[in-house]
Amino acid sequence: MTDSFFTTRRTSFVAGMRDTIPMVVGATPFGIIFGAFAVTEAGLSFWGAMGFSLFVFAGSAQFIGATLLAQGTGIGVIVLTTFIVNVRHALYGASLAPYMKHLTQRWLLPLGFWLTDETYATVVGNWSKSKEPQPNMEWYHFGSSILMYVNWNFWTLVGVLFGSRFENAAQWGLDFAMIVTFTGIVVPLLVNRPMVVCAVVAGVAGVAFNGLDNNLGLLVASVLAIAAGYLAEEYTRRNENNRLQSNTPITDAGGE
Repeated sequence: MTDSFFTTRRTSFVAGMRDTIPMVVGATPFGIIFGAFAVTEAGLSFWGAMGFSLFVFAGSAQFIGATLLAQGTGIGVIVLTTFIVNVRHALYGASLAPYMKHLTQRWLLPLGFWLTDETYATVVGNWSKSKEPQPNMEWYHFGSSILMYVNWNFWTLVGVLFGSRFENAAQWGLDFAMIVTFTGIVVPLLVNRPMVVCAVVAGVAGVAFNGLDNNLGLLVASVLAIAAGYLAEEYTRRNENNRLQSNTPITDAGGE
């Protein structure tokens, strides 16, 4: 291992952290709110609340899981709801797979666990810049992942320790920062019609079914959005194929 190689890895790692800082700003109040909510509203113990962030590490799924636990919801509904909410990570992984296929399990397993919306939004553009594997790109990804993980757990801890001192912390509106962050994540990725259709259906369905019990409206909106995006993708693909076929010159197979 040469010094220059180590420096390149270190530079990539630091660059990943640096580019994730705007995402971290949005996640910070969300982590505090979760920590406070978990112990004051959901009735979780210190280690129960911290275990969510340490071993689940999925903000939206953590809130949903803690809320459903507090409501006494059955384990089947909790598992199904959090699964549907997090199925998007399978799509993230599939889109990154062509660029990460050269990596060993030593890299893929931890990067898969640490994959979040924020890290995906940060790294996907850099991963996809070239069809060939980019040198030390995994260290850039690693830097983004580590910053998000440490930040989320630190602010969860703050919320757990001090959240009980503040009444109705979840009603302060701090989660607005997370809404802005997710808007910043989603909008730049809406680069074609299927993506726009998926986002619009998700938003409309999310509002329309918001009143369903056990946060099932989120599950319904997710399923409808995925279905709409798939149908739009198929429609776009078929139109493109038809256009190409109509532009293909017709040749005389019988010769001159």
